[in-house]
Amino acid sequence: MPQPVFQTKGVTKVYDTGEIKVFALRGVDLKIYESELTVLLGASGSGKSTLLNILGGLDTVTEGSVFFKEQELSNMSERALTAYRRDHVGFVFQFYNLVPSLTAKENVALVTEISRNPMRPEEALELVGLSKRMGHFPAEMSGGEQQRVAIARAIAKRPEVLLCDEPTGALDSKTGVQVLEALDDINTELGTSTTVITHNAAIQNMAHRVIFFADGQINEVKENATRQKPSEIVW
Repeated sequence: MPQPVFQTKGVTKVYDTGEIKVFALRGVDLKIYESELTVLLGASGSGKSTLLNILGGLDTVTEGSVFFKEQELSNMSERALTAYRRDHVGFVFQFYNLVPSLTAKENVALVTEISRNPMRPEEALELVGLSKRMGHFPAEMSGGEQQRVAIARAIAKRPEVLLCDEPTGALDSKTGVQVLEALDDINTELGTSTTVITHNAAIQNMAHRVIFFADGQINEVKENATRQKPSEIVW
């Protein structure tokens, strides 16, 4: 049986703006397993991104507990969370956050220079199908290519988990499929636990498990008996 890479118990997140308290998460109990590709599906404002930020150590809980394997993230200091993010987590966001003045290879090298056991930038870019674009600058690349550089940068430090927040949100369907293929290949070839946030219901069909969010809570968890390849998804 696969072991949980993440486990949350009663996670609540409240943003207090003074007179108004906004509940982003309401008592979330969740397990995400090693080597799985998991999709978190729900409308904007349902709590998906808040949960992903908490799992990635970018945000903290108001109540409840969060575990990465045997480590309790909810008790960690800021310094410990920084080390956790550096050593264990890769992030992919909707916008690519590449350095415009650096080539694809140099953008990936930014991560490998501070990692404990990194891939070579060339290897990471080859994994996402960009071996022929290493010397190109972001402005010379399509949106899908830039997102794949961002994925290469995220995986180059060999993270145990890859957290992706709307990675196809700014892309058309054809380009989005190429990005999803890169994520699927990484999950299959490297065994990286991959969690993808989306509001696009079609993407759920490529996942091992789908977690449905609404109003800061989990409504349903579904396992896919058979999975579609990204190229088979009807957008």
